Amino acid sequence: MCGIAGIFHCGTPKPVDPHRVERMCDAMVHRGPDGSGVWTAPGVGLGHRRLSIIDLAGSPQPMRSADGRAVIVFNGEIYNYRELRRELAESGAQFHTDGDTEVILAAWQRWGVDCLQHLHGMFAFALYDLGARTLFLARDRLGVKPLFTARLSDGSLAFASELKGLLAHPLLRREFDPLAIEDYLAWGYVPDHRSILKSVEKLAAGHYRLLRHDAEPAAARSWWDVSFEHRSRGSEEDLSAQLLHLLRGAVGSRMVADVPLGAFLSGGVDSSSVVALMAESSSVPVKTCSIGFDVASLDETSYADQVARRFATDHRSRIVGSDDFQEIGRLAAMFDEPFADASALPTWRVCQLARENVTVALSGDGADEAFAGYRRQMFHAREESVRALLPSPLRRRVFGGLGAIYPKADWAPRPFRARTTLLSLAEDGASGYARALAFTPPEIRESLYSPEFRRLRGDYRAEQPLVALMRDAPCQSGLDRAQYADLKFWLPGDILTKVDRTSMAVSLEAREPLLDHQLVEFGARLPHRMRLNGRQGKFLLKRTMRRYLPDDILFRPKQGFVTPIADWLRGPLASEARAIASSAQLAQTGWFDTARLADLAEDHISARSDHSRLLWQLLMLERSLNRLSAG
Repeated sequence: MCGIAGIFHCGTPKPVDPHRVERMCDAMVHRGPDGSGVWTAPGVGLGHRRLSIIDLAGSPQPMRSADGRAVIVFNGEIYNYRELRRELAESGAQFHTDGDTEVILAAWQRWGVDCLQHLHGMFAFALYDLGARTLFLARDRLGVKPLFTARLSDGSLAFASELKGLLAHPLLRREFDPLAIEDYLAWGYVPDHRSILKSVEKLAAGHYRLLRHDAEPAAARSWWDVSFEHRSRGSEEDLSAQLLHLLRGAVGSRMVADVPLGAFLSGGVDSSSVVALMAESSSVPVKTCSIGFDVASLDETSYADQVARRFATDHRSRIVGSDDFQEIGRLAAMFDEPFADASALPTWRVCQLARENVTVALSGDGADEAFAGYRRQMFHAREESVRALLPSPLRRRVFGGLGAIYPKADWAPRPFRARTTLLSLAEDGASGYARALAFTPPEIRESLYSPEFRRLRGDYRAEQPLVALMRDAPCQSGLDRAQYADLKFWLPGDILTKVDRTSMAVSLEAREPLLDHQLVEFGARLPHRMRLNGRQGKFLLKRTMRRYLPDDILFRPKQGFVTPIADWLRGPLASEARAIASSAQLAQTGWFDTARLADLAEDHISARSDHSRLLWQLLMLERSLNRLSAG
């Protein structure tokens, strides 16, 4: 795993200062503490920070192709590089290293842009072709690895693995985008279609850009998508056998490393499945680690311990408590943009624990999106059945009216939050799912904003891009559309951002075998009943893993990586909650009604309402704005 950065002049190929590229890379030294390099030519500069995983001494970057006609900087891993290497060698390609970076160069020279279809892995890379005088930027299918770009005042385009790499460039404009604030308050993160800074863009998952010196920067183009339009046929037994074959292949390919390797283990279905398959193919005990909490009702370490004993892993665990809150400043620094998923704190802690013994760790992320494991997906499928029975005008009148007068119950489990369900049913399916996915619903956001912010935001609403995505999705059913939204919107914006930044902060490479694109495509073709069977999500995955895992692991109620933020903000962190309303940084923006912020804090502290997620959002926003403004 690595960090990459660079500069490309789209008009006149002006000289690129190598020290400027070096500073951009050095801002991301945590992504690659094992080595660095910079390469420049007229109109282009590429930089790299390396975390050595494969071919430890033999694959320095930036790397030139064997014929010297192409140069690459690459962040990620190509899991099928050995097979590709053999195929390319048979057609005449020459190789001087044993790693995967040189394989990408050879693949580009044989297939051009179509090389992406041959790469199985997680990656973001920049490849400069000296003959064609083009820069090729590409990001992997699901968005495991990030890539930020910015158009600078001198006409050049800069790129980096993290926003902090761009922030190191003196010509970057630091103007906040009010639409990004609307997005952030809705979702708890700034999605891939937006950046906190107006001058910055993110290359979306499964997209590439091909830039030329003699033309304006070309728009990003999609090179991969997941389709739910077709269904696999076969018995449960046949489909289960296919799934197990794919799972074994995905886990096995991600166990290739020239450094110590382990796994995160929460005791849930997904991480336990990964550990089970790792143990099956490993001749030595798998190194595993888990994180617990100082609130007993949220602590799952006993389940992780049970799985660790079952597979005789070398297991370690650690507890996260409210004292860890003092690290909120470091969390804000990791993400650059505001990021409010509170599970980032324990995720960072488990990455720290893993890094004490390994350099690579496999995770269980992705199965809920690919195989329908979220409760919200089940509720959406049921709500779509109700919507199909009643015309939309009637639903708006009946359910919208009831939802408006029904008491709010944020504290209750989703099945008992009737107000949320009623308001969702009053809307169309895509809008209803956007409400289910939102951190903060539109009526609450509206109550926070000042008149000036409403003017800046205009007619834009954060839900609009998600609604459009779902309406245009290649899907058959409501469940399909919910999964598609999770895979294309939630997964890269929240889950993968969280894992990338927290793991890279400690120079740990995290790999996601359950996001192997062949597994994701297989899951999208599964019949509805093989994904969601009654109230049981991830049905086929759980049935398949029954040969490895006991039912009390497979079928216990899903908890997720929940943090005790609500308790902390009423107890040891109550003063932090109150401080939000008087924050000079938030007041300076002029975006918020500060009296309303004070009411939110007091309502939460007194337990009249649960505003913990919103308060945490505001805390992280304040810390992020402080850092971004300081530059």
